Amino acid sequence: MKIEAVDFFYLAMPQITTEADGSQDALLVRVAGGGHVGWGECEASPLVSIAAFVCPMSHGVCRPVGAAVLGETLDGPADIARITARVAYDSMDLLQAPHTFSGVEMALWDLLGKKTSEPVWRLLGYRRSFSKQAYASQLFGDTSQQTFERAQSARAAGFSAVKFGWGPIGRTDRQADREQFQAAREGLGREATLLVDVGQIWKDDVEAAAARLSDLEAADALWLEEPFSAGALSAYAALAKRSPKVKLAGGEAAHNVAMAEHLMLYGGVGFIQIDSGRIGGIAPSKKVADYAVARGITFVNHTFTSHLALSASLQAYAGLENHRLCEFPFAPKPLAYEMTADHFSADGSGEVTAPDRPGLGIEIDVPKLRPYLQKVEITVNDQILYQTPDLVT
Repeated sequence: MKIEAVDFFYLAMPQITTEADGSQDALLVRVAGGGHVGWGECEASPLVSIAAFVCPMSHGVCRPVGAAVLGETLDGPADIARITARVAYDSMDLLQAPHTFSGVEMALWDLLGKKTSEPVWRLLGYRRSFSKQAYASQLFGDTSQQTFERAQSARAAGFSAVKFGWGPIGRTDRQADREQFQAAREGLGREATLLVDVGQIWKDDVEAAAARLSDLEAADALWLEEPFSAGALSAYAALAKRSPKVKLAGGEAAHNVAMAEHLMLYGGVGFIQIDSGRIGGIAPSKKVADYAVARGITFVNHTFTSHLALSASLQAYAGLENHRLCEFPFAPKPLAYEMTADHFSADGSGEVTAPDRPGLGIEIDVPKLRPYLQKVEITVNDQILYQTPDLVT
């Protein structure tokens, strides 16, 4: 079949705040071909990503992403790999290209799965989809009391693993951070798994991060996520040597496979977390998962937005029985939740499983998207390059 259309929908909450919550807006991608429709989601700035798909060519390796996608043939996984390689080469100087193509690539897999009546994980070569332990992913509260209450809420919802991220950590002093870690542990109880994400707050300051290790150990945290900037590999490596009990986690900022490999090879992380909406899609995520398996590193999805993105992120490691943790967006904004008609629910054991349905197994709830749809037009010399398309499928 031919890829007949690629449409982008910029969606946003009525008010966008500075909190580190990526579910406040979204870029939904629709790909049509052969009488089927596939959906994907970019984890990136919507307007910038749309521009990368339609922008005029600057030169031979700074071409719009759309030039490598529209009109191409899609009959099997090899076609997705071929299109991916062309985007990577023809748009190598268009730095937003990996983010833009991530959502398109997801939609291509969804489209192919629907055409072949196979779930994406089976198209990737897995024989079955294993259940994962969902961890409720949410932000630290502004106060330790808020964090305590959020921990209790997650446990009451049936989650046996909870991650707290960002918030005030690293912005005041060690004592304030210690109180946050303790509040999270007290709210969860001793048996639940606690994960901590600090959102690159210490840039490359190994000593600042190391000063919190004993407090994280006292709170029995399984990992410390993103203590440093994505490329601070020497800082990661130095801290990893000083943190035998609390492992390091990272990788969500990787927008290509090499960045993720380097974090594992040189950064010493014990958990590699990949966002299919950033790294270029599902197939690159699978490559990272294979690399992690070969090196005894645990692969984990990164997802903080919709259940469409959650399903896409599960595909890359659905067939890995021993890679068990799954980030689950516990308190997304209404936009992210209402985007889909289908939703994951953690079972009685707090586990989720990638759907055994064609494609990503998630349908979009088009009517509920309309209040969030942003009207956009991109024009150059009176030529319209992009105009918000009709949501009707």
